[in-house]
Amino acid sequence: MRTLYINIGELLQIRDHSTTYLSGNEMNILPRLQDAFLLVENDTIADFGEMRYADAVSADRIIDLQGKFMLPAWIDSHTHLVYAGNREQEFVDRINGLTYEEIASKGGGILNSAKRLQETPEDDLYEQSKLRLEQVMAQGTGAIEIKSGYGLTPEAELKMLRVIKRLQADFPATIKATFLGAHAVPAAHKGNRDEYMNVVINEMLPAVAEEKLADFVDIFCEKGYFSVEDMERLLRASKKFDLKAKVHVNQFNITGGVPAAVKHNALSVDHLEIINEEDIAALKNSDTMPVALPLCSFFISIPYTPARRMIDAGLPLALASDYNPGTSPSGNMNLVIATACIKMNMTPEEAINAATVNAAYAMGLEATHGSITKGKKANLIITKSIPSYGYLPYDFGNTNIHQVILEGKEI
Repeated sequence: MRTLYINIGELLQIRDHSTTYLSGNEMNILPRLQDAFLLVENDTIADFGEMRYADAVSADRIIDLQGKFMLPAWIDSHTHLVYAGNREQEFVDRINGLTYEEIASKGGGILNSAKRLQETPEDDLYEQSKLRLEQVMAQGTGAIEIKSGYGLTPEAELKMLRVIKRLQADFPATIKATFLGAHAVPAAHKGNRDEYMNVVINEMLPAVAEEKLADFVDIFCEKGYFSVEDMERLLRASKKFDLKAKVHVNQFNITGGVPAAVKHNALSVDHLEIINEEDIAALKNSDTMPVALPLCSFFISIPYTPARRMIDAGLPLALASDYNPGTSPSGNMNLVIATACIKMNMTPEEAINAATVNAAYAMGLEATHGSITKGKKANLIITKSIPSYGYLPYDFGNTNIHQVILEGKEI
């Protein structure tokens, strides 16, 4: 099937295959073409260019966009979309003055979600997760990373990853799975983190690898959770199974986790609400992508990742939703981009680049996703009639999406 989209007002994010990610000043450049066409063949971008060069004869179907904009679908490189129930009571607790740490200390937070998930049958967990995935796809997300980490037992962690595998098989969005067994120390191992790390490394990790359930491995490297030494131990073990690292780090404290993650060639370091010069120096000229999660900062009122400081220092930056029940109960990438502009002082160009090209790199998808490039996946957004792409973050209360196309098909 060859579908020709004509009269595109602006075709955004035009790149060639040499662009893997963008750093520093490059992030403020968004290549685009006005009055354009785009040809999709099956699930792939086959051609694009100025409207005067469109070849309608070879198309099976022609769709007139009448001046609407087209751009690559959003890529969400950090989510916890598979979870059971919700944690709205903790939302109320925070309003009443409790901190994230205080909520966790009284059995809330990650351990609350873990208890619910352990009690939820796999089919029920799949149905809950399916609804969330359908929702974020409708909001323009075409590729998404989903973590385990709310199981915290071998059986429950594998259950989560099997649900992710089912979602991969059933939906056109590109999905990557991350094993996050080291998300928190469960109550059964309270006070004995080393004992639980032994379970993660010696029991969970081999079982995950044997069933081929994960693309990446992750750990919550943070005071009160897991140390830099724990992280390095896990990353050394995961290399035996060819699982590349994506690490939670610097959400509340600087622990030295960023330089350590870079040393172990982590694909990304995520959160970075606080960062120092040593961290920036470690990230410079590395292959590790920093990832900011602005909806987490928005929802639990913690500092925002200092995007302006990082980009001005020459670093790349990706944006993701951190979709999870406790600290970011939204996977709306449109809101992520708007929040990055409004609260992190990113330009619309930087935010769109961070949610497409750089986010693709943070998922290991830079060769196939994230830009309008011949041969890449036809995962696309058609906007409503808007005056400019700057209107997308400006009109933050609305989702200005007319149509989402995944794998070359309108959803």
